[in-house]
Amino acid sequence: MMSSSPTQLASLRDLGIYEPFQQMVSWGNDFKSDINDHSPNTASSSVIQVDHNITKANYPSHNQMDAEPSSNDHQDDEDDGRNHDKMKRRLAQNREAARKSRLRKKAYVQQLEESRLKLAQLEQELEKAKQQGMYSSGSSYVGPSGSINPSIAAFELEYSHWLEEQSRRVSEIRTALQAHISDIELRMLVESCLNHYANLFRMKSDAAKADVFYLISGMWRTSTERFFQWIGGFRPSDILNVVMPYLQPLTDQQILEVRNLQQSSQQAEDALSQGIDKLQQSLAENIVIDVVMESNDYPSYMGAAIENLQALEGFVNQADHLRQQTLQQMAKILTTRQAARGLLCLGEYLHRLRALSSLWAARPREHA
Repeated sequence: MMSSSPTQLASLRDLGIYEPFQQMVSWGNDFKSDINDHSPNTASSSVIQVDHNITKANYPSHNQMDAEPSSNDHQDDEDDGRNHDKMKRRLAQNREAARKSRLRKKAYVQQLEESRLKLAQLEQELEKAKQQGMYSSGSSYVGPSGSINPSIAAFELEYSHWLEEQSRRVSEIRTALQAHISDIELRMLVESCLNHYANLFRMKSDAAKADVFYLISGMWRTSTERFFQWIGGFRPSDILNVVMPYLQPLTDQQILEVRNLQQSSQQAEDALSQGIDKLQQSLAENIVIDVVMESNDYPSYMGAAIENLQALEGFVNQADHLRQQTLQQMAKILTTRQAARGLLCLGEYLHRLRALSSLWAARPREHA
């Protein structure tokens, strides 16, 4: 082995390498002398002592590690805490979403079951009426030929069931508002009630195809309801005026949107009313034109009048569409509880109109 000069050792000392190097050389000399002395115990104790010194010099004890936690440990603990809180929030959100989903599914299944039972009941009653020949006694409308229109008779029967269901739904909303149930459950009742009105408009559309004059005359409604009737139903703007006082308090934005809805509904009503007026004028002209002009083309003029009458069904459908859109827009503007109060007010208003008709018909009369 080559020997190191003093200059080389000085350079190693300046680099911080000399001291460990000298220590390693001394360890090696001690180890060799121990072997030459043929002392196994001494050699092993020297190795153990060296190893023990190395261990103490390079690795801290467990007590030192516990007493001096690093900043990384604190950071890891904080990260773990934040992740734990985030996971808890996420689990809570998942549980709430699952609960809402179960409620919606339950309401949907219940609605399907109710619709299925109601449809089965209607089919049974219609079949029973056909077998017993009860159409003439069950219907309040007889056509010009003296016959009963089966579609109109079916509509009257279905409408009577609709009124019963409407009474039940209004009662449910009243009970829910008094019980202060959650907005989620209340929203389901509101949507169910809106769908119930949509069913009425569908029924009326089918009846209009069968006999539009029966529908637009309001013969399927009570006398007091007919007093307020507009193209086969209620005026949307009138309904807004009726329910508005019961929706307070409203925000400034809600007041603005409700006023805009009232204005647009009124404009649509005026347009439909003007269309009906023009239709009546056109019919009158088609009927009498051949008399004034002394024309023999009577069939062609009457054919044109029939074509104009077919447009009447479109007016009824447009009026019902306006009614449905007004109800839906009102529900979007209002909060869930305000919409529930509005539907409750509307249901009570229509119910009391029917009750007023019954009271008027049962009033005592003086004999002449």
